[in-house]
Amino acid sequence: MDAVSPKSLSVRIWRGKDDGRFETYEVPARDNQTVLDVVTEVQRRHEPALAYRFACRVGVCGSCAMTVNGVPRWTCRTHVAKVAEAGEITIEPLRNMPRIKDLACDMAGFFDKWQKAGGRFTGTRNRAEPPAAVDPASRKRVAVDAAIECINCAVCYSACDVVSWNEEYLGPAALNRAWTLVNDERHALRRTTLDLAMEQGGCGNCHTQGSCMRHCPVGISPTESIAGLKRMSLLSFLVRDHAAADALAKTEEPA
Repeated sequence: MDAVSPKSLSVRIWRGKDDGRFETYEVPARDNQTVLDVVTEVQRRHEPALAYRFACRVGVCGSCAMTVNGVPRWTCRTHVAKVAEAGEITIEPLRNMPRIKDLACDMAGFFDKWQKAGGRFTGTRNRAEPPAAVDPASRKRVAVDAAIECINCAVCYSACDVVSWNEEYLGPAALNRAWTLVNDERHALRRTTLDLAMEQGGCGNCHTQGSCMRHCPVGISPTESIAGLKRMSLLSFLVRDHAAADALAKTEEPA
């Protein structure tokens, strides 16, 4: 049975920065109403200065992500009827990022970590050369396809408990991106990307709690991608140790 009042909704919205407070607003309840509709209603009719982000409104851009009743979500895809409890909704900015104002947070650190994980693609060919042929059925291509739809909405980053207490942790989205690149044969810096993903704050910090996977709006499993990086990093250490042992043995061979 729908818990939403047929007449109105009581909406608690965070106002201000870290030292702000919740303000409560009453808005009409409508059929097929999304949480983003509710925020827009408050901004247009009650608080013209309310700060929040949105763009496409149809679940493509991810810019409308907020925390709704304690859960990070795309508000344009979240229907009020699914989340309102006794006709009430609480809306906050995403966790784990500095608050700028109201429902908008500073995502600079999130994107910086994406770069720290080696997330920039560097091709092996220039414009004058034909594109590299990639077998869509190959194991590595399948691994890339399973993780490539991330649009950096930061829902997984907000949901991650490790991010909340470990500032150095690169986070699920950045490491998921690294996983796609180390499996992309067109990427010229696969070794570098893997090394960056293995450094302090990298894949070894993940506790495999699965919050990123559970909350991803497009069904990606960063948990699986990070597990893949861990396996690859272990193999890398074993191969390097074996190569180092071979090199040492050669230096100790009698002339």
